[in-house]
Parts: sequence; C-alpha cells; structure tokens
Amino acid sequence: MKKSDFYYDLPKELIAQTPLQARDHSKMMVIDRKSGEISHKHFYNIVDYLNPGDCLVLNNTRVLPARIYGTKKDTGAVVEFLLLNNLGNDCWETITGPGKRAKQGAEFSFNDSLLTCRIEEVLENGNRIAKFSYDGTNIYEVLDKIGEMPLPHYITEELKDKERYQTVYSKELGSAAAPTAGLHFTEDLLERLSRKGVKICYVTLHVGIGTFRPVKAENIEDHEMHSEHYQIPKETAEIINETKKNGGRVVAVGTTCCRTLESVMTSQGEMKEFDDWTNIFIYPGYKFKCIDALITNFHLPESTLIMLVSAFYNREKVLEAYKTAVENKYRFFSFGDAMFIE
Repeated sequence: MKKSDFYYDLPKELIAQTPLQARDHSKMMVIDRKSGEISHKHFYNIVDYLNPGDCLVLNNTRVLPARIYGTKKDTGAVVEFLLLNNLGNDCWETITGPGKRAKQGAEFSFNDSLLTCRIEEVLENGNRIAKFSYDGTNIYEVLDKIGEMPLPHYITEELKDKERYQTVYSKELGSAAAPTAGLHFTEDLLERLSRKGVKICYVTLHVGIGTFRPVKAENIEDHEMHSEHYQIPKETAEIINETKKNGGRVVAVGTTCCRTLESVMTSQGEMKEFDDWTNIFIYPGYKFKCIDALITNFHLPESTLIMLVSAFYNREKVLEAYKTAVENKYRFFSFGDAMFIE
C-alpha cells in the first residue's frame, strides 16, 4: 500500500491548540463496524457504549517534562534539549537543536546551573548522549521544576497547566508524549464505568518521540517503525483472559494500548505478564488477536496511527469518517475529539 492512500485534507483551524475545560465534554464519533453507522456523541456518553463484563485497558504512562533550554558554557549560545531515553548513571539520549552547537565534549548549564550536562557522544542518527549533574535527589525533581511538556510540533499555543497533557490516571514516568486518547477520561467517568461492571486495567507503554516522525517511504511496508518499552502486569493479563473467556470485549484506549496488547499476543500467543520492547507496525491486512473495540483520537494524514485505525476498521470507511469529522468541525489531534470504533 502507498503512503498517499492514507492522505486526507484537513483545514488548519481544526487542529486543536488547547484542551477543553472539561475533559469528557469533547465530541465522540461512534462507528459501528458491522453496520457502518456513524453517531455523533460526547465523550461522557462512552458509559452507554460499554457493557458489564467488558474490559477497558488504559496506558498509565506519565509524560516527562523533558524539554529544557541550556546555555553553552563557552559561548552562551542557547540550545534546546529533548530528553528521550534514560540510559542510567544520569546519562540520557537526547535530541538537541541546533545540533551543531552540541558537539562531543560541549558543556551546558540550565537555569543558573540548577542542572548541567556534558555531551558524551554524537550518535549516527544525530541524537546525543548527555551526562547530567544536579543538586537534589534525582533528575526528575529538577525536570519537574524547569522542564516543559514536549508538545507536538502542531501545537503552537502555550500550555498553561502541565497536568492537562497528562491522563488523570498517569503514574509511571517515562513518556515523551501523552497517550492522548486517555486525556478524555475523568475520575468520575472511570468510577461510573466501574460501577456499571466494566473491568478497568492498566498497561504501561512509554510513548517515544518517534510517534511524531512522518512515514517517508512511499510503500508503507518499507517504513521502519520506532521501538517503545512496555509492561503488562499479571493482574491485567488475568483480567483480559477472564474477559475473553466470558465473552466480554477488550476495549483498548488508544493506539499505545492496542500496540501493547497486540505485541504480546503476536509474540507469545497468549496474554500474560510481560516486559519488553515493541516495534510492531499495524496496517491494513493485519489480523487482530486481542482487542475488540478501540477508543482513539483523530490522527495526522499519512501517519502510522491512521494506518492502525484503518487496519482495525476499513481504510476507505475510515477516510470517509474523517471527511465527516471535518464537515462537522471536529477538533483534531492530541487535544482534539475522540472516536469509538466498536
């Protein structure tokens, strides 16, 4: 299949720049895969669409405020750092810009030396290995004080409240981006679902910055998928297996949950406690092994995420639904509206 097969035209003004005041008041497009019927609801209506005995799977990763601005010690030049992977011993793989200012051996200071670093290595992909020094218990405390949320490039407005780029159930620190389908949930909504008899369980997949990288290969089969770390606890595996056994549906909240669950089923042949890295690339033709329904946002044209959604439903009908969303002025991307495909 061609990358261009997943293109759609999106007016710029429909790209959501800020979150809604009430998380669960976003619009929700509901698609019935059997009938093809499309309904227009609000996200708080999700309670009406999940049944007792269903299982809702959430990604409890927490976004690291990983964008920081350093001053080069010898020249005073300002360089932006985006921390990607913690390699241990206070060494991190980072993206720097402008990169030419961050050569091996260069030293940087952040916020009046609250944090400092030295570039240890320049990788083949252009990323840097930086070793950090700081006063305090750990670097996460420092980042919480000085770091900014690594919002996607298409969001240009300032985020006033960092917590609005976190899910209400975020727990495990380590993501470079939010699992945005989960941003619509409130604690009250989760409580209502639980009271209805919907089982709620969690996986952890730390979203990498690669989630924003465009597909460059025209033949999508040639695209090299980024790798992300995930964990499935024993309790979650047991709930999913019990749900399947009793005829309930496994509802994945977001493409991150979907990729996590499908990765385990693909590699292990069953759902079980697991800790691994995945670079699974799901596009039309893929046979789903775990999930029965999907809650997701509206994704960028020609992205791996719209390809995954097209694999779960139908490419032509997904693009048709996106066209309908544009006509109905849905809000798109990270802070945008939701879609429920059942």
